[in-house]
Amino acid sequence: MSVPRSGPVYLAPPGLLCCAGRDREEFFRAALAGDQSGLRPHVFPGGTFLVGRVEESLLGPVEDPFDMRLLRLAGAALSQIRQQVEEAVARYGRDRVAVCAGVCDNGLECSLPAHAAWLSGGEFPEDYALRAQGPAYMAEFIARYLGLDGPAFTVSTACSSSAGALIRAAELVRAGLCDAAVAGGVDVVSELTLLGFDSLELISPEPGNPFSRNRRGINLGEGATFFLLHGPGLDLGGLELAGYGESSDAFHITAPSEDGAGAAAAMRLALEMAGISPEDVGYVNLHGTGTSLNDLAEAAAMAAVFGRQPLSGSSKPITGHTLGAAGALELALGWMVLDKVRQGIPARLPPHLWDGAADEHLPPLRLVRKGDELPGGARHVLSNSFAFGGSNVSLLLRVA
Repeated sequence: MSVPRSGPVYLAPPGLLCCAGRDREEFFRAALAGDQSGLRPHVFPGGTFLVGRVEESLLGPVEDPFDMRLLRLAGAALSQIRQQVEEAVARYGRDRVAVCAGVCDNGLECSLPAHAAWLSGGEFPEDYALRAQGPAYMAEFIARYLGLDGPAFTVSTACSSSAGALIRAAELVRAGLCDAAVAGGVDVVSELTLLGFDSLELISPEPGNPFSRNRRGINLGEGATFFLLHGPGLDLGGLELAGYGESSDAFHITAPSEDGAGAAAAMRLALEMAGISPEDVGYVNLHGTGTSLNDLAEAAAMAAVFGRQPLSGSSKPITGHTLGAAGALELALGWMVLDKVRQGIPARLPPHLWDGAADEHLPPLRLVRKGDELPGGARHVLSNSFAFGGSNVSLLLRVA
């Protein structure tokens, strides 16, 4: 899928929080330092797991019929971009600002105890409603939280959800169906999701080690990241979303195609839309989960798309895998890198944290080491998000 070029769309500075930082600057410092202190052991009913949880003290209350941690996490990130949203509303009107949310969890905090009550007593609690666990509810909450009346919907495609939501928002703006859009994603570490991944034998007892022959799987994390997308009519210090691509493997419900063809197609579509060659990309934030099949598919895709490999790395060993929030959270790292370029500041790159034991079965990658900088003259960064069901998304940022 590609979209005709009909004018630039910009991403204003993101609002975010995760286990590695309470805002974009704190997160970026932790990523540059390789700080993994946000990954800690937490006890769940199924055992003790190393996960990236956000401190409860960072989550304020939200006015909503369903006081879910998921909503409090979203609200904490959205509050950081409220002023941007109000500027868009003042210029365009509330009905011309859309909401595109990405999420996987979909209200399990309400659903699990409610269904446990039904199974034990035959009735749901009085304060439970089915819509709280539906994907649409997150978009409904965001629109209400920010006072927006434009189109509002949720994308729920597992780990590519928020990346897909950013594409949908850009398409709305480019098509003239709205003038600006709030887009991104949020997810929490829930018991059901954690035990589900554990049942697939994908959970690592130690920090993730993507692309190493010693990798043991993923750590789950949680977080929220939201951007305001807009056209040239606003000046909010944004960077251009120059290209994006989506593809579907149609291969397996949980496993990617080993040849990485779908992932490669998404990257090529993003490059084509931006009108650049692979050599123009200075840095790639890899999906990099640290599972054997994902690492194999992504390394194969990178080899297929790029002749000389760009600097690349995964930030999941710092944040954990934040599922529906991952695409937007990881794009925020690329946003921060290019923002330094715009300011004329040397743009250091987040190091890829691993043990250095390369897997000889994978095509080699040029993984970022601590202290590496974006190559001089580079103006583009790419971010990959690949999901269960073979959903592949690549997003390309550009600085003027």
